[in-house]
Amino acid sequence: MREPASMKLTDSVVQNFRVAKIFRENTDRITSLDYSANGETLISSSDDDSIVIYDCQNGTPKRTLNSKKYGVDLICYTHAVNTALHSSTKVDDTIRYLSLHDNKYIRYFPGHTKKVVTLNMSPINDSFLSGSLDKTIRLWDLRSQNCQGLMHLPGRPVAAFDPDGLIFAAGINSEIVKLYDLRSFDKGPFASFKLSQDRDCDWTGMKFSADGKLILISTNGQVLRLIDAFQGTPLQTFMGFQNNKGIPLEASFSPDSQFALCGSTDGRIHTWNTDTGVRVSVLNCDHPGPVQCVQFNPKYMMLATACTNMAFWLPYIDD
Repeated sequence: MREPASMKLTDSVVQNFRVAKIFRENTDRITSLDYSANGETLISSSDDDSIVIYDCQNGTPKRTLNSKKYGVDLICYTHAVNTALHSSTKVDDTIRYLSLHDNKYIRYFPGHTKKVVTLNMSPINDSFLSGSLDKTIRLWDLRSQNCQGLMHLPGRPVAAFDPDGLIFAAGINSEIVKLYDLRSFDKGPFASFKLSQDRDCDWTGMKFSADGKLILISTNGQVLRLIDAFQGTPLQTFMGFQNNKGIPLEASFSPDSQFALCGSTDGRIHTWNTDTGVRVSVLNCDHPGPVQCVQFNPKYMMLATACTNMAFWLPYIDD
């Protein structure tokens, strides 16, 4: 595995990514994935109620845990690599804090009354954000089952922390982005940007770039939006990928913020240059189903994409 220090991402490196390994650990769609902060492991959730942990350095599945009772979605690591948070798909809409070491729940976070559609861990401390179809965003602390803050919204939310963990962005009703200071978010947003509404799709995800300058908004349609994180200015609209099933396709940044990536329902992975807006590559992996999850490893030169199968990609270097 190549560390980023030894290799720089360029258009041609991105174009030369090839599938190094395909894993068939799941019997149903993989719905979310998350890398550990050190880039050494990857965790995934699936509609088959299983959690699979992969070793990124050896390219092997490490462990499979089952969550048959509650189901599992939106899985993400906490700051400890042996614990994770996930939302539920059965019983209720409680968020669960899981010890991966012994597959036992450490704490439950009840409160949401409809499906949780966004779950985001703070990059700096034990805070996390959740947003639900019950039209609320809640702020939590891992150490308490009680919600630390609650916002009622006019529509479906998406939310994300900035890389410094000092502010968070909330996308509301698929047309407004509001920025909140974590220390005083109960006073309301300190900035609000209205974008032109996408008539035929909803916003389903939001991410800050690692340099904190950009926000990438993903949808359940055939469009991604890139905006300036400070001014809310629309910078790029990424299109040309297929999503004819209304799936919330994940879009992600490369660790250097230079590229945006997204899967498609025809099994391909599209990459755009965030500066120019130009699509630099369409990677084909023969994914048999829609590629819902796409993420770049934060520390190593590798990419993970998932449908029902998980694929690890590495840049092909012609020596």
